[in-house]
Amino acid sequence: MDNNQVYIKDPYFEIGRKLLLILKTGQILMESAADTNRITRTMKRVAAFMGITAGTLHIHITYTTIMINISDGNHSITKFQKCIKHGINMTKISAVSKLSWKSIEKNYTLDQYETELNRIFTLKKQYTAIFIAIGAGLACGGFSKLFGGDWIAFFYTAVCASIGFLLRSYCNKLDINSYASIAISSFAAAILAYLTHFIPGSLTPWHPLLACALFIVPGIPLINSVDDLLDNYIVSGITRAVNTILMVGSMSFGIVLAIKLCQVEDFTILSTHPDSSYFVYGIAAAIASVGFSTIFNVPRRLLWVVALGGMISVCIRNFVNFDLDMGLAAGSFAGAVIVSILALKVVHHVHTPMHVITLPSVIPMIPGVFMYRLMFGLININAMDTISLIHVFQSGVIASLTILAIAVGVAIPNIFARRYLDSNKKEHCKKLLEKRNNNFNINLL
Repeated sequence: MDNNQVYIKDPYFEIGRKLLLILKTGQILMESAADTNRITRTMKRVAAFMGITAGTLHIHITYTTIMINISDGNHSITKFQKCIKHGINMTKISAVSKLSWKSIEKNYTLDQYETELNRIFTLKKQYTAIFIAIGAGLACGGFSKLFGGDWIAFFYTAVCASIGFLLRSYCNKLDINSYASIAISSFAAAILAYLTHFIPGSLTPWHPLLACALFIVPGIPLINSVDDLLDNYIVSGITRAVNTILMVGSMSFGIVLAIKLCQVEDFTILSTHPDSSYFVYGIAAAIASVGFSTIFNVPRRLLWVVALGGMISVCIRNFVNFDLDMGLAAGSFAGAVIVSILALKVVHHVHTPMHVITLPSVIPMIPGVFMYRLMFGLININAMDTISLIHVFQSGVIASLTILAIAVGVAIPNIFARRYLDSNKKEHCKKLLEKRNNNFNINLL
């Protein structure tokens, strides 16, 4: 072989490698529960870093598949990537976002970008399984307190929820169907919560049964589905919504089975009016937000931000709902909107995507009591009179409107300021690319 032979790198191989890296970027985001708009923006930013112009790039995203195409009119290359293991990992979402900007600022090579992306892909969770289970328990305990339970009920709820969460994790390790795992864990948590009813000490003995399985509530998938639908990503939004319905259905099945086996009478006729100070409810909301943050793998440095966001959202909701008497949906909407608007400013100081802060902050506003009233009413619908049926329907409407209000409230900045926010990011990205190109030309001289 001639040692002086020159090897010319295949340009199609280089393009194919770039496409695979862009696809892997999108895969990490999709499997970590990023909304579709964020996935698309980040993939386009990474493509710009790699020198792929926007006019030649085409991206198609569904919940399970990401497809990308480059076409210059004469040549066309298409690749796709399946997304199978869906979860919630805010640390990965934040890390990928930072990498997409850092790669432009630091003028990374493809090898450097690939090394960093692989590191993020294999990144382990910041919290151990036991710590997350405790966090899930505290989150449900916080819900119990927000529903009007006492601190003893808070403790009972936390214990039952932690055991239920560990059982779900064990089922997942055994590769049991994810929906079956949800049903099993919610059933176990509900049974344990029912048994605490016989333990003396708590003045609110039914609250653990109300909150013990709420670590399963798919708040983030639901909010992402609304985001996608509002951003006109219809297929992805509908798929996320269906997945949310299946999760809620599995959770309800486990709880209903436990209630039927234990022959529990209607325990949902509870007062929803606050019986404690704003300070106590703020503490409970902070505990719930931080607890869910461990499940969502929110970076540790942001836990205090999420806790503060949870306190703000719940206190505003209670003020609008009870002091102004404007209703739960209006209060939840106000809480979500204000937290989202505040997050627009905070993200520039903590350097993280906005949803990493806002989503865990608004989860404590989920209307668990009304959801249970609806579920309990559907179970006993054959034995209901007309007035009871109207009350069940009313609970369902309030729960649905409240959940929708939270989702829309979180999306408000994107709905009304998307063009402004996107234009600022595009301008910043353009300046970084121009700076990089200028530095490259200077180096050539």
